[in-house]
Formats: sequence, structure tokens, C-alpha cells
Amino acid sequence: MVDSEPKFFIPDSIQGVNFDVTAQLRMVWEVIKAPLIVPLLNLAVYICLAMALMLFMERVYMGIVIILVKLFWKKPHQRYKFEPLQEDEELGNTNFPVVLVQIPMFNEKEVYKVSIGAACNLSWPADRLVIQVLDDSTDPAIKQMVEMECQRWASKGINITYQIRETRGGYKAGALKEGLKRSYVKHCEYVAIFDADFRPEPDFLRRSIPFLVGNPDIALVQARWRFVNADECLLTRMQEMSLDYHFTVEQEVGSATHAFFGFNGTAGIWRIAAINEAGGWKDRTTVEDMDLAVRASLRGWKFLYLGDLQAKSELPSTLRAFRFQQHRWSCGPANLFRKMVMEIVRNKKVRFWKKVYVIYSFFFVRKIIAHMVTFFFYCVVIPLTILVPEVHVPIWGAVYIPSVITILNSVGTPRSIHLLFYWILFENVMSLHRTKATFIGLLEYGRANEWVVTEKLGDSVNSNNKNKSGDAAKKNVATKAPKKTRSKFVERLNLLELGFAAFLFVCGCYDFVHGKHNYFIYLFLQTITFSIVGFGYVGTIV
Repeated sequence: MVDSEPKFFIPDSIQGVNFDVTAQLRMVWEVIKAPLIVPLLNLAVYICLAMALMLFMERVYMGIVIILVKLFWKKPHQRYKFEPLQEDEELGNTNFPVVLVQIPMFNEKEVYKVSIGAACNLSWPADRLVIQVLDDSTDPAIKQMVEMECQRWASKGINITYQIRETRGGYKAGALKEGLKRSYVKHCEYVAIFDADFRPEPDFLRRSIPFLVGNPDIALVQARWRFVNADECLLTRMQEMSLDYHFTVEQEVGSATHAFFGFNGTAGIWRIAAINEAGGWKDRTTVEDMDLAVRASLRGWKFLYLGDLQAKSELPSTLRAFRFQQHRWSCGPANLFRKMVMEIVRNKKVRFWKKVYVIYSFFFVRKIIAHMVTFFFYCVVIPLTILVPEVHVPIWGAVYIPSVITILNSVGTPRSIHLLFYWILFENVMSLHRTKATFIGLLEYGRANEWVVTEKLGDSVNSNNKNKSGDAAKKNVATKAPKKTRSKFVERLNLLELGFAAFLFVCGCYDFVHGKHNYFIYLFLQTITFSIVGFGYVGTIV
């Protein structure tokens, strides 16, 4: 009898293999790898290399410009008219413009006294200074404490006003906009804005206002941030390195070449007329400060950055607070780019090269490409090429370009040069979070307009906690319930980072056994960093 059962033809390469799940997956992989996986991964490599080159050229350009600025550019008081304001024997204080100081707050229990005190101690004639505390707090006890602090300074002769709203509509932008509607603000020419954790030096206004008075085309004077808790833990040191580059290079280059940069939202002084001409504060994104800056710049206003004018502030010292902040700082610019790119293109008031700078350099490369290439190239594509050896990544793209970019990024914080390698690993981890936020902003979905106020602990509180850490730790051990400890541990977990840690570990193991480029050293170190962030312990490393 002829056997009527159907016959299956199996490729010679896998004959004799038991058809278990592993073998079937291997067969599928071999079938699709050459016609599909290899071309797609090659395309991803080419795209990532192009993005890396864009970021590389941007960093080199800014490096060259900042050197020229430091060596040959005139200082701000030489480029612009600057005459110190002084009291007149006959006119008294009338030659001093009336300045409004706005301090937006939201449940700022730990820092409200410091910020209000710093504003009230500004060296400026008392009859020419108006201080607004814009309190959106939802905790009645905190609102009462802030109001009492304002009353205490008012009893000393300070013109300080405590303002509240019925709702938090528009968040910070809404509070600032509401503050400018007050009748007494019509007498003010300029407004200085300080977040609740910022503490300007007493001479802050005397060193900045003259630039606005003497140069009617300047709309904004931005000061540099300094951080009172930079040495608190490894997390704050990493943030200091990134922000110092932003201020030392990005803001300085933008100010010197195009008189444009993004307003940092605090430690800056605006000409109120420029705010009104630009359309006032808008809450359409989570970066209302950048939104206002771009709109004002498109109307021809100039900005000035003063690197030697500094205001102390506080960095987020917990991973949760830092992640929320980075989501807002990454999602907001991408969302603003989506909303304003065509408005910038159609603008007739600014020159062509300034529009190129704003669209390409300021938005596209720094706010979008920088996050994406860091994540996709160094955390996804390169590890995948280990599993697909047919795809080659040139060494200049995998090693040389990121090395040069990293060295250029380190110029802002020379004291932390020994932390440079870990900073690279940490930035790669955070690029996952930033890239996700960037896509949310570009596509405008989900958490695109989420606003979570950055938690502030106060530097005095932090120092007290450090001094009492020994006793407190003993007490916590005795009083904590096991169930509460477990719940806190679960809350600290970041599953996405842990998932990537597992992926990189697998790629590292494969490279250790089969690879030829020794990428496993980098992959294992990156796995450790992803795991540290995944378990939520980066903020506890001192």
C-alpha cells in the first residue's frame, strides 16, 4: 500500500532537529533575518549615524563659538548700553523704574521662607518694588503659613502682596498671567520671576535692570542657576553636569550670536511691554517660558544672558521628582515645536538665519534629535547589531563621535570630570524617559499636558537630615512595618528601565560568547546603570 500521508520538506540546514519551540523560533529567525531584519537594521544604523553627525556638528559648532565668545567677544556691558542706576538728590528714587517680582508657589512648605526673604532683601528702593507671592497651594495649612510670612514682611515696610486663585487653571502660566492683571501692575515696567526655591543675591536687580533701561530692544535678561544641593548625592551631581553645559554653552552661544535662547522660567527679568506684545502667558504646553520666549523673539525682541549674574536654587534630589521634571522638559519643547514650526517659517520680522537657528539648532537637534539618537543608537541599535553580526556599525559612529560629544559636554563642570563615564551611562538611561516624552509631545497624546510640580526639600532640611541620619535610621527600623516597606519598594520600581536592563544583559552575554568588538564591557556597565535606576536607588548614592 502506498503511503498517503503528506510529506513535509524541511531545509537541509535544520534536518534532524526536534521541532520544539526553540527550534521553530530559530527557523523563523533564519527565514526572516536576511530579507527583513538585516535591511531594517542597516537602515536604522544609517539613520542613527545621520542623527549622530547632526548632534556632533551642533556640539562642535557651539564649542567653536563659545571659544570665540570667551576670547574675542565684547562683554555684555560693552556690547550694550549699561549705566548703573543711582539715587538723585533732587529726584530721589524716581529714576529707578518700578519692578514687579513674582514668586509662583504650590505647596512649597520647605522653601517658601527662603524665596520670600530673598525677594524682600533685594537692593532696590522700597517704593519702586512690588512683590507678588502667587500661591496656588492646595494645602490650607501651607497657605496660611505663606500668607503669615507675607504679612510679617509687610509689617517691615515691604510692598508685598499675597495672591491666590480659585482654581489652578493654566498652572504656572495661569498664575503669572493672573498676577499681571492686577491694577497696581500697570505702574510696573519690568517683572522679575523667581520660582519658590530660588534665592537671588541682593544686587540682582541693580546688575540686570540697567540693561533693560538702556536698551529698549531687549525684552529679557536671564541669569545663571547655581545649585545649593549639587553635592547631596550622585543624582544631583549628574544634573549639575548637564545644566552647567546648558548655561555655560547653549545659553551663552544663543545670546551672543542671535540674541535668542529659551527663557528658563525663573531667575529672569522681562520687559512687561514685550510680554504683552507677544500675546502674554499661554498654557498650551508645559513649557510656558519657552513658548513666550519664542513668540517674543519672532516679534523682533532681543534676549541677553548674563553668566556672571547667578541665583541659587535646588536640584531634584529624588528620582521620582527628577523623572517628572524631565518628562515636562522633554515633552513640552517637542509639543511646542509641533505647534510653532510653521509660524516660525512664515514669520517676516526675523532674518532667515535666525529662523534656521531656532528651527534646526534650538528645537530639532537639541530638543528632539539629542534624546532620540542617545536612546535608539546606543541603547537599541548597537546592542541589536550584536545579535545580527551581518550589520556593521563603523567605529567612528560607535566610539569616536560619542567620545567627542561627551568631552565637549564636560566643559561646564570641570570639577566633575571624574564622574564623566558614569554621567554617560546615566544620560543613556534617562534618554529612554526623554525619548518617550518627546514622542508624547510630538504626537500630542497621553501625558502631553501633564504638569507635576517638582518636589523641593530645602537645603537646610537636607543638611539637618544628614546630621540626624544615624538616629533617624535607628528609629525608622524600629517603627516601620514590613508591609509598608514592601509597598515603598514596589513604588520605587521602574519596570521599563528594568526591562531594558534585561535586554542589554542578554546582548552583553551574547557578545561575550560570540562577539568580536568587546561591546559587552559597555553593555554590562549600562545594564548595571539601568538596574540602579530601575530599582529607584540612584538618588540614594552619595
